[in-house]
Amino acid sequence: MRILVVGAGAVGGYFGGRMALAGQNVTFLVREARAAQLAADGLVIKSPRGDATLADVKTVLTSQIDSPYDLVLLSCKAYDLDSAMDAFAPAVGPSTTILPMLNGMRHLDLLRARFGNANVLGGVCLIAATLDASRAIVQMTDMHAIVFGELDGAKSARVEAIAAALRTGGFDVDATDAIVQQMWEKWVFLATLAGSTCLFRANVGNILAAPGGEAAIRALFDECGAVAAAYGHAVRASFAERSRAMLFASGSSLTASMLRDIENGLRTEGDHVLGDLLKRRPANAAVGSAATTPTLLELAYTHVKAYEARHGR
Repeated sequence: MRILVVGAGAVGGYFGGRMALAGQNVTFLVREARAAQLAADGLVIKSPRGDATLADVKTVLTSQIDSPYDLVLLSCKAYDLDSAMDAFAPAVGPSTTILPMLNGMRHLDLLRARFGNANVLGGVCLIAATLDASRAIVQMTDMHAIVFGELDGAKSARVEAIAAALRTGGFDVDATDAIVQQMWEKWVFLATLAGSTCLFRANVGNILAAPGGEAAIRALFDECGAVAAAYGHAVRASFAERSRAMLFASGSSLTASMLRDIENGLRTEGDHVLGDLLKRRPANAAVGSAATTPTLLELAYTHVKAYEARHGR
């Protein structure tokens, strides 16, 4: 299986690197500067699961793609999706499968509109990773998983084949018949975590230690969950229990990557994680105590947009 990983950042670089180290035919679609850096230093992974360096990194520029790939693994930031699609389009043929691991749901509409419904799977990744100053991939916890499947819930030969290839990388792989449900659930959790930690500029433990902090997180989780329920994907009890265990852990240092982006003066996925969820909220959804009272989700989104306005992003 010829696998094209779009980018060699924290997420794509980690999962693609693990598969390449296991002998899979993995190529990274990168820009010239990243290709030069990888050629000089290799792809470096620092991880609780074991450090590793991929010395011979196969890279390709968009202009060098001359034939379709079997699998395109897509893990770019949501705001880079348009440029990413332009970049990997030459790698997509009639039998190419695109596995996106982006947050939210809007990317599915864009990918299917451009490349066709049959070419796109649903997927989520569960990992906390970043790039350090030397562009090495640093995994911050030992969690590393990809969950994916057909959007219609069908079991297919291509899903089985992709799952087999992914599993060689040593990370957790779940080929599921309920990927849309799991994408909605991750979105609810992420919007709650990002909304609360960004709005209060603090980690979960700090928020819980503040007056009204627990109630605020709980209300935001319920508000986000109501949107998922309106689309027929109410958060399941087992997922809600796991989410609350993380969101209400006293002393927790957990934050969202969106808060780290704000603290570092970077662009955020506020429009895609918070804004798009607001757009999908049913017109009759419960709002504040009066028409002029914003909900917590609205406040969180306004907070992120005010940050972007201030920084001109």
